[in-house]
Amino acid sequence: MPSTALTRLVRVRDLIRDCHAQPIQLLDCADEAGLSPWHLLRSFRDTFGETPHKYLTRVRVEKARQLLAVTGRSVTEVCFDVGFSSLGSFSTLFKRHVGESPASFRRRVRGWVAVPAAAGWVFVPCCFAHMFGGPASDRNIREAVPTAVE
Repeated sequence: MPSTALTRLVRVRDLIRDCHAQPIQLLDCADEAGLSPWHLLRSFRDTFGETPHKYLTRVRVEKARQLLAVTGRSVTEVCFDVGFSSLGSFSTLFKRHVGESPASFRRRVRGWVAVPAAAGWVFVPCCFAHMFGGPASDRNIREAVPTAVE
C-alpha cells in the first residue's frame, strides 16, 4: 500500500479515536480520507484488521472501562459520555467485549483502583509528607505512622 494511502487511513483512524464521543458516519471518514465509502471500508479493514465501525466500538468500550473504573459517574452517564445513544446497546456491546456488564465490571475493579481520599496520605512516605505539608508535617517520623484515618 502506498504511503499516501496509509497516511489517509491513519488520519481516519485518528479522527475516529479523537471524536469517538460524537456521531461519526462512514461518509465523514471517507471524506477525511478522500476515498469512496466502499473503498475506505475495504482498505481500512485490510490495513487495520477491523472495520471503522468495529474500531469505533472498541475505542468507546475502552474509554467506558476507564471511566467506570476511575469516576463515580453512573453507567448511563458513561454510556452517553463515550458516544453511545442507547443504554441497552452500550450494555450489550460492553458485555460482549469485556465479558461482564458495566455495573459488575465497576464493582470488580473499583477495589483495585480507588484509593480513599481521606487516607491518601497513608501511601506517601513521611519525609515527602513533611516536605510538602501533608498531615505528617507537624510530627516527627515516629509519630507520622497512621493509627486511624484522619
